[in-house]
Amino acid sequence: MMTERQRKFRADYKSNINPLYNGLLHISVLYCAGIAAIWYCASRLHAATWEWLLMIPVFLGGNFVEWGMHRFVMHRRIDVFALRAIYERHTREHHQYFTDSEPTIDTTREFRIVFFPWRVLITLGVFGTVLGTIASSILDANAGYIVFLTMVGQYLVYETFHYCCHVHDNWFVRNMPFINTIRRHHTAHHNMGIMMKYNMNLTFPIADWVLGSSDLRRGFFGTLFNGYSEEHVKEELRPVIAKFKRDQSRVTLDGPELTEDERRVMTAY
Repeated sequence: MMTERQRKFRADYKSNINPLYNGLLHISVLYCAGIAAIWYCASRLHAATWEWLLMIPVFLGGNFVEWGMHRFVMHRRIDVFALRAIYERHTREHHQYFTDSEPTIDTTREFRIVFFPWRVLITLGVFGTVLGTIASSILDANAGYIVFLTMVGQYLVYETFHYCCHVHDNWFVRNMPFINTIRRHHTAHHNMGIMMKYNMNLTFPIADWVLGSSDLRRGFFGTLFNGYSEEHVKEELRPVIAKFKRDQSRVTLDGPELTEDERRVMTAY
């Protein structure tokens, strides 16, 4: 159930969206540019063999970068223009717009609060070009293209999974492996009590499992294929989650005001 606080924030946010904003155009440009970049890289490959194995370290490295960006940039205010803007957009907007009680959208205009702006894809393209060029220099051209297309592909997976976390419940998101896991995982992250420390992955909760920041106490494969189950939520987190689900009186734009006991729980991992 949506609180009055969240309802008011949503109304204010939507009233400030540029009238010219078009959600379908936003994601069309994002996906078309990303798919075109992947197609271009794939078309430039020449008899690639062992180079495909590079997808594994790039994927795993990207998973930990995703975790680190979420934990230390999106949820930590750094007084540098671009980094501060990321924090403002994520902690002070996205996490006020969505809670674990009401995490969904109703219209395409709300894509503005779900999908990253186009400049993120451009930034990824710059970093991908640099890393791809380094891989080409050290190994060969195939390696450079595979590094680049893996990075772009991982970004598109991120956006797709995130969208699946914020649509209304349906057969697909409820039953599709990995997507049902990350949907529950991300909805739990939107609990105001644990949002600053737990469930930082948005694709596959690998880094969360390795670093102990998953809200679940499960093995690796259990965490990846958990689906919607709440059975394995850490016992010490349950009181905090329940408290902030029903009472947001200690919630600010910069996160929750925790008691000493709650802070100890948040720093337990």
